[in-house]
Amino acid sequence: MAYKRLDEHSFTWSAVNDQLMLMNHAQFEALFSGLDWQRLRVIAVKAPEAVA
Repeated sequence: MAYKRLDEHSFTWSAVNDQLMLMNHAQFEALFSGLDWQRLRVIAVKAPEAVA
């Protein structure tokens, strides 16, 4: 459970059809920062290789 109130802006929220909204941690953090959380995309990052 979380609560946050934005003073100058509003949250970006879409219509909920199933009464259930799933989001990952990054989307949750973006939502609570006042960002458009629906625009976040996963970027594949290659793990660094060990130096010999």
